[in-house]
Amino acid sequence: MPEYGSEFAKTYANHAPMVLTALDRIGGTPERMQDFFEHYRDAKKLLPFPECADTALTTDTWPDAIGQRDSEPALRAFFAAEVDRLGIDGAVRAHIDRLAPGVGASAFHALMRLAYGLVRQDQTDVAVALGYWAATYLPMPAPQGAVPRTDDPLEMLDMVAKVGSLRDIPIGELLWWNMDGHARHPDFQPVVDWLKIDPDTLDRMAAASLAIFAATQHFAALHAVTGVHWLRIVTPYCERPDVMLRHFWQCISTLLPEMGYPRLPSPEDLARWREVPCPDWPEIWAVAARSYDEHDISIAYSSHEEMRVLGDPLYRVAAARRLGLISDYTKAP
Repeated sequence: MPEYGSEFAKTYANHAPMVLTALDRIGGTPERMQDFFEHYRDAKKLLPFPECADTALTTDTWPDAIGQRDSEPALRAFFAAEVDRLGIDGAVRAHIDRLAPGVGASAFHALMRLAYGLVRQDQTDVAVALGYWAATYLPMPAPQGAVPRTDDPLEMLDMVAKVGSLRDIPIGELLWWNMDGHARHPDFQPVVDWLKIDPDTLDRMAAASLAIFAATQHFAALHAVTGVHWLRIVTPYCERPDVMLRHFWQCISTLLPEMGYPRLPSPEDLARWREVPCPDWPEIWAVAARSYDEHDISIAYSSHEEMRVLGDPLYRVAAARRLGLISDYTKAP
């Protein structure tokens, strides 16, 4: 649905194209998908996508438009031509490493749109996603090559939580506003180097994201779980996947204030929660597919896909709690 803008009021992300993909994967019928879209379109007051400006971008000039939301029409046209010229695989591989440091674009929703365009292998969706990512690119502090302090994503979050001056940063309405606010704070500059990146980092990020979401059910933590799923789809196209991983977790660390600096669950907590009886995926999906909350559908799909990779039953438990199928298991028995 390229006729609608990638964002709407206040730069909130238009989830419709991606969530319809997820809804299809969890068993939504064509009639239900149409119903969801019409409800979402009207509730969010989706905006029409503006017509392309006369200025045409080239392989030499498109980087000059990075981070300029008003250049999205020209960027979309450029990437549509690139996908026509190189194919999906070639176009993504040619440009994704330039975009990787700005993975926080539109609070990870450009990453989401690209991931689901790749799932569908849809040329239009991939071109739209690349243009959206470039236009909403979120610059964050760059690595300086300092020696990493840990390889544990949860431990890195704990380190960030102990930087007292960061607690004075105002909490904004949108996730990406909070990322940007941290990016401008001098005491946040070193954080990007704190996490050691290696071949197992993505799986450790997945486990950390799941632990926080299972403990808090927080909206921001939900985006960490789904974001790792999207990374798993997109990073194989990167020559340097470590860059995207590093900046993704850097962005996640900026969401700690919004989550209220939660207490991180212990291994014993996680083990106990994994044993909580809960419905299986067909029931979870059926409930999610009836929801008009885009994040219910998103977490139901992404949690299932991540559980397929990692085998952790806590994905099912946490998703079931999100959908109201089980009660709060975090309270001590």
